[in-house]
Amino acid sequence: MELVPAGDPGTTGNSGSTALSAAPPQAGGALWGLGAGWIVTRVLIVLMVLGIIKISGADVTADVSVIYHGWYEVLQTGTFPLDDVTWQYPPGAALVIMLPGMLPWSYLISFFVLCGVFDALAMGLLMRAGTRKGRSFTGAWVWVAGVPLLGPTVYCRYDIIVTAVAVAGLLAVLRRPALGGVLLGLGGLVKVWPVLALAGTPRGRRTKRSWTSALAALGSLAFLLAAGMNGAFEFLKFQANRGIEVESVSALPLHFARLAGGWHGQVSMNYGSLEMLGPWVSVISKVSVAATVLGFGWLLLWRLRAQRWQPSTTYDAALAALLVFTVTSRVISPQYLVWLVGIAAVCLTVRGTSQKPVALLILAATAVTTLEFPVLFGQVHASQPMGVAVLTLRNLLLLAATLLSCRRLWRSTRAPEPARTVVLPALEAATPGSYPVRPGIAYEQHLLDGIDTAAPAGK
Repeated sequence: MELVPAGDPGTTGNSGSTALSAAPPQAGGALWGLGAGWIVTRVLIVLMVLGIIKISGADVTADVSVIYHGWYEVLQTGTFPLDDVTWQYPPGAALVIMLPGMLPWSYLISFFVLCGVFDALAMGLLMRAGTRKGRSFTGAWVWVAGVPLLGPTVYCRYDIIVTAVAVAGLLAVLRRPALGGVLLGLGGLVKVWPVLALAGTPRGRRTKRSWTSALAALGSLAFLLAAGMNGAFEFLKFQANRGIEVESVSALPLHFARLAGGWHGQVSMNYGSLEMLGPWVSVISKVSVAATVLGFGWLLLWRLRAQRWQPSTTYDAALAALLVFTVTSRVISPQYLVWLVGIAAVCLTVRGTSQKPVALLILAATAVTTLEFPVLFGQVHASQPMGVAVLTLRNLLLLAATLLSCRRLWRSTRAPEPARTVVLPALEAATPGSYPVRPGIAYEQHLLDGIDTAAPAGK
């Protein structure tokens, strides 16, 4: 039996109206602190991407200045990069790649500006969410601290832009299901994973409206892109032929075997990333796909058996789904960690979330990821002991976060044990001159009285 306060947002079984009845705390000082923290950490990121502060000798801006800019040149002609196997993205990614070309600066600087703008947008939404009753600024602090843990990589990939859209959609989906669904559907057409945030929408009208809006937005924009440009879905052919990316959880057995001299495959650039090719790769790929299917099957089972929806359930389920998707994938690029930081930040905007320890594991994994790439990536590539050790630590943190997230999500949505009333036996009438006592004290007094009566005479 567990007795909980009726107004606790993490334990109430209704839609959250009870949890929102408390008066909001004074937020002025927290907002100023958050704003200052965001500015300081983002200046640090800018100094790193400009090369003023260096954490390694690798140039992580090449993806933007060379690869993204090259795609932009092709997309301007009205076709997708059909002959470039590094194009591994849904058609909506073309909109993000073309967006920097509309700004007046160079493509590289314009891309950095867009990353900063969307970063600020996510920050503003998380801060606004924290001002509501029953909510917390912890989520905004997770965003302040988590994003710079990825170092310069976070502003040199377009994943932070997609994450900001997903954060906006997930924060909107409970209050405005149609708007949230549209945003998550658009995000899904850019990078697939944002649609996973719909896994935990409350049953009934919210689920119907959000899922329908997401499908409508995704389908209509996909149709427009496919009709207006050539080769919108060619990327699907490339996905089938991918190997095991060197940083994924699936790559760990191959790294250990290579380290022991038992694997004689090769590591080479394949479909836009360094992948392990050779013996055992096809088997491990099938195991990864099977693990993804099992993980999503568990999520379906959870949704069917969930017995109560708390104010944080939608957000917690989104994080669990994303962790399952990430850990079982054949590819884990460093920038994927910003997805997890963003959704974890949304979870922690609710005081009663079940994912607080999961968020700590994600932050730890994010910090280790920067050590793995770009600092020690050469050793990871070569399967050297230090590189393999750091990669193993990062992937074990992600695996632990996944298992813990799923376990806590399952437990938080089980039906609460009905409260039972314990009736204490009535006390005997107090004798004259005695004092009323609590049951425990009365029992202790009874024991003392028994000792006194058993004492020998004359003592």
